[in-house]
Amino acid sequence: MKILFISDPLETFKTYKDSTYVMMREAAHRGIHLYHTLSSQLSVQYYGQVVALARPFKFIGAQHDHDHEWFRATEAVQAALTLFDAVIMRTDPPFNMQYLYTTQLLSLAQKQGAKVFNSGQAMRDFNEKLAILGFPKFTAPTIVSTHSDEIRAFLKTHQDIIVKPLDGMGGMGIFRLREHDGNTNSILEMLMQNDTRTIMAQQYLSEIVLGDKRILIINGEVLPYALARIPQDGETRGNLAAGGRGVAQELSRRDREIAETLAPILKERGILLAGLDVIGDYLTEINVTSPTGFQEIMKQKHFDVAQMFIDAVEKESQK
Repeated sequence: MKILFISDPLETFKTYKDSTYVMMREAAHRGIHLYHTLSSQLSVQYYGQVVALARPFKFIGAQHDHDHEWFRATEAVQAALTLFDAVIMRTDPPFNMQYLYTTQLLSLAQKQGAKVFNSGQAMRDFNEKLAILGFPKFTAPTIVSTHSDEIRAFLKTHQDIIVKPLDGMGGMGIFRLREHDGNTNSILEMLMQNDTRTIMAQQYLSEIVLGDKRILIINGEVLPYALARIPQDGETRGNLAAGGRGVAQELSRRDREIAETLAPILKERGILLAGLDVIGDYLTEINVTSPTGFQEIMKQKHFDVAQMFIDAVEKESQK
């Protein structure tokens, strides 16, 4: 079996916490042949096929947390995506125009017979912020607007809100606004670029102090543990990239209700791997581009998430 990973450069991986790293490790343990490419190295050649400049590599394993020589790569070759048993898209957001073009190439490759996870169509359809609007019974009060006066009116109603861009990741560009905050106008001007950029505003959920929970769904199956990302003191964001502390914990009844409702829908829409973000009892995001949290759950709960994921890849690639 051959798997092509589309991700950020291997040399940049933080092997002690990167979910893609343990996916590759599990695949290597099974004797699967590994290849890597960048999203910028996808192209369509004159004969119409989607190809990648794919670099074969051997998984060696990191010797310490900051080991960047955990793999041994050989010379890249140009290969059609249909030549791989599975293509796994793991490039990090932001979901900009270049990312959009990549998903369109992946959709074309799928029409040609490639097995792509998650599908290009699914990644386009499920904007990680906007996707929650399809499940209003699970969401806190939320609006999406390009007009700052509407955001101010929402703030006046709820008095304490979160505002965020629609294309960020890792907590980038997220602000907490309270009524009568003297920085409100400047934050909205910057974030909305003088009413030319659409953002989301949500009622602030005080349960964030207990963690922004990441719930993983693999091939329609809900993992039994969530990763609660607990903010640092004085910080609004729980994202690990923003300094949050990850604590694996069992799902609450409400967590499971949300996840089990969404799981079959996500699977039907071509999403092999999703990460739901839940604060308190409310769904705040649906992550489908490159959900993380594998390693923290694996280390703290001894639940092999990577094994479950590669099992799913093998199963789906044979259909």
